Amino acid sequence: MTEEQQQMVESAADTLYGLIHSRFILTNRGLMLMEAKYNLVQFGRCPRALCQGQAVLPVGQSDIPREGSVKVYCPKCNDIYYPRSSRHRGIDGAYWGTTFPHLFLITYPDARPSLPTQIYVPRVYGFRVHGLSNRCVHGTQAITSTTTTTTTTNNNNNNNNNPSITNTPNTNNNNNNNNTNKKDEDKVQFEELPPQFEI
Repeated sequence: MTEEQQQMVESAADTLYGLIHSRFILTNRGLMLMEAKYNLVQFGRCPRALCQGQAVLPVGQSDIPREGSVKVYCPKCNDIYYPRSSRHRGIDGAYWGTTFPHLFLITYPDARPSLPTQIYVPRVYGFRVHGLSNRCVHGTQAITSTTTTTTTTNNNNNNNNNPSITNTPNTNNNNNNNNTNKKDEDKVQFEELPPQFEI
């Protein structure tokens, strides 16, 4: 066997072992072993400050090998992060798979922490930044905006399909909207808080 063939065999063996590992940790015995590691925080802690050191679980973003490295999933903030250890960043995410952390929390519901009670609010000199303070966690506002746009489009399509409905431009409403927008642009984008500043 040549050196090149030896390397191919070792690479294939590593991939096979990793895929077997991703199946094993989904079995009852595998989940039990992972529970012990999770309780000892061997997978690390969530880097998000407001999660207060919540233990994390490894997860892959794909079940197909060589599509991404392993990440860590925080069950408290429901987000994924790069592991702190550079050694762990070199592990294929498919060796853990996309199912493990969620099946683990279903199997052991007591291991699921409570949802975070604190949300970081951007402030400038003690005042909340208006444009950022109204944003929801994990892009919920973006989803809501998309839903609103889709609903508006559907309504317009229904109006176009109904010949009895005609779109008549309203000049007065347009002028009022322009004046309102102009006044909004002149406003300072800060929301005043009580005298005590939160640091």
